[in-house]
Amino acid sequence: MDKYNHDYITENNASNLSNLFLERVKRSPDKIAYQYYDESDAKWVDLTWTEMSDHIGRWQQSMRLENLVPGDRVAIMMKNSPQWVMCEQAALGLGLVVVPLYINDRAENALHILNEADVKLIFIDGPLQYKILEPVLNDVHSLKRIVCMQDCTNSDETRLQHLSQWVVNESHQPAHLELDPHSLSSIVYTSGTTGKPKGVMLSHGNILWNANACSKCYPFNADDIYLSFLPLSHMFERTVGYYLPVLTGATVAYARSIDLLGEDLVSRKPTILVTVPRIFERVYNKIHLQLNEKSGIAKCLFNSAVNVGWKKFQVAQKRERWSPALLLWPILNLLVAGKIMKKLGGNMRLAISGGAPLSFEVGRVFTGLGLTISQGYGMTEASPVVCTNMINDNEIASVGQALPDVEVRLGEHDELQVRSPGVMLGYWQNEQASKDIIDADGWLFTGDKASITNDHIYITGRLKEIIVLSNGEKVPPADIELAICTDPLFEQVMILGEGKPFISAIAVLNTEQYSKLCQQLNIDTDTDPNSSVIKDKLMQHLKVKLASFPGYTRIFRIHATLEAWTVENSMITPTLKLKRQVIQDNFDSVINDFYKGH
Repeated sequence: MDKYNHDYITENNASNLSNLFLERVKRSPDKIAYQYYDESDAKWVDLTWTEMSDHIGRWQQSMRLENLVPGDRVAIMMKNSPQWVMCEQAALGLGLVVVPLYINDRAENALHILNEADVKLIFIDGPLQYKILEPVLNDVHSLKRIVCMQDCTNSDETRLQHLSQWVVNESHQPAHLELDPHSLSSIVYTSGTTGKPKGVMLSHGNILWNANACSKCYPFNADDIYLSFLPLSHMFERTVGYYLPVLTGATVAYARSIDLLGEDLVSRKPTILVTVPRIFERVYNKIHLQLNEKSGIAKCLFNSAVNVGWKKFQVAQKRERWSPALLLWPILNLLVAGKIMKKLGGNMRLAISGGAPLSFEVGRVFTGLGLTISQGYGMTEASPVVCTNMINDNEIASVGQALPDVEVRLGEHDELQVRSPGVMLGYWQNEQASKDIIDADGWLFTGDKASITNDHIYITGRLKEIIVLSNGEKVPPADIELAICTDPLFEQVMILGEGKPFISAIAVLNTEQYSKLCQQLNIDTDTDPNSSVIKDKLMQHLKVKLASFPGYTRIFRIHATLEAWTVENSMITPTLKLKRQVIQDNFDSVINDFYKGH
């Protein structure tokens, strides 16, 4: 532990999120806080903590001129950037409440959030966000000002201003805020797979405690570099990828986009990555596609590297004994594992995975290649982290152990229940929903089924998403969907069968892999993906991927499409969760055909 440069800010040094940031500026004035890519100059730019403070002071003064009072709500609909942080810190320092929105959310969702939260001021990224909001702006009566980071002023909207017009030029020091830690800091609307999103009320103390608790789970380093690409509008990135680095004094580099993530990993060389399993799944599929085109020797070397690396990991975790096979690791690392790790920048020492379940096979492969992955679990209502795997007791199949000061228990139907200082204040303007999810003793009902073994928590499914077949067999769709999506041919998949005699699937195919499949079958690439020849191939792929599952999980019917499920077409949430009922409604006639006569 001593080799790490620790300069952690404790809860005793900062009673609220604004003062946490100011304390970091005081401790690390000249250290690089943020890195971002300047498109106009085509280069990466550094910002020190002092420079960030200077910007925040000017933003804060500009907010004062809007005549906002403590408790007023300010919305942020911007991509991850230093400006996101400037905006949030300026607002928090005035006692304002921050309401984050996803940059590509739908107009009706944005309208619901802006109206329910009575937002007075909103910051948007550019023309794309303005285009989303424009049809509903006349229905948002509380809104006084729209500030745009890019040029989107070609409009008759009188409330719209470019940042350069809005922010003051003269220097101002950020205010030191005297505020109760239990004061409301943010209303975070859950994306929700059903119904309208609910506003989770989080206090300064909720988030500050959670970041502090996370810092105790791993020897984080003041010299760490985080690569940020998950949306800051989601609490996972906000707590772990934003406030944790402030607390520890690390640097955050903002990735340009998901498409350029590979390049940014190589150029920024991050040590910490806060990520979701889908990123690993895509890299895993890419590796296997490349292996398919290589020699048998190359495949053997890769498999040997993964197997020996996994053995090395298990020995380090004291779950297996040392084996002579480990003597092969230096050469396998040189020939295989090290080369793959260089594509992740070469300095990665920890990947924190959350937001969705990580497939054991995918986790095993990357762990075997030498990447330390800590899978965790949380929910917005818990600020959000509940548990994570500790570095010396890392069980890849689990979501880890409860954070310090977190109590967990299993309730009715093995529902995971949580009690901690991170549990939300409640839902905004929804007292009944708050009572439904938090009992009188402060236990938060997660809605997730779990088991607990040796202090490790294993998520076994969602209470409302378990499929019960007509024969009574219970099927967890997420496990099957995870297994199928490790096949590069399948981009997205949803399993069906509630009350039916067998399981069926709706799948989105990867267009590139579909074209290759058509070429292999010597058929036109415009062939309907639901033609018999294609369906036969799809069923073969499914059989391979589900070989280890019980017989009753066999898929008897599949419908394929090449049109991706996106936030824009309402098929998934901004956190990439399937909106099962919406998808089912869209494919209603297809599903009815699946079960005709059965």
